[in-house]
Amino acid sequence: QEQLVESGGGLVQAGGSLTLSCAASERTFSDYFMGWFRQAPGKEREFVASIGWSGSSTIYADSVKGRFTISRDNAKNMVYLEMNRLKPEDTAVYYCAARSPSRLGYAIVRQYEYWGQGTQVTVSS
Repeated sequence: QEQLVESGGGLVQAGGSLTLSCAASERTFSDYFMGWFRQAPGKEREFVASIGWSGSSTIYADSVKGRFTISRDNAKNMVYLEMNRLKPEDTAVYYCAARSPSRLGYAIVRQYEYWGQGTQVTVSS
């Protein structure tokens, strides 16, 4: 069973940058498609970015396109989310998630089988 642990969250001023990391426990990590989601207080969890097996296929929510970059290192069982030009509306708990390729729907929360505990990102204005 895949276990995911996020790190790298924190407090940053608007316009600043943060890079989130997600460490996966299983050596079958490369079999999974990976995603980042976020949840702000009082709101539903929303899709941020997804990446395929090799890292060559990436998809982003319109709200982060051009500012965030998802990447993975299969040799290290790691996924990253580089966040630039952060805005106060990016404030949320960010979650790393994994899904089997047979489960379709890169932006659908319930299609992801494994989740991390989340890391808080706060962007001050």
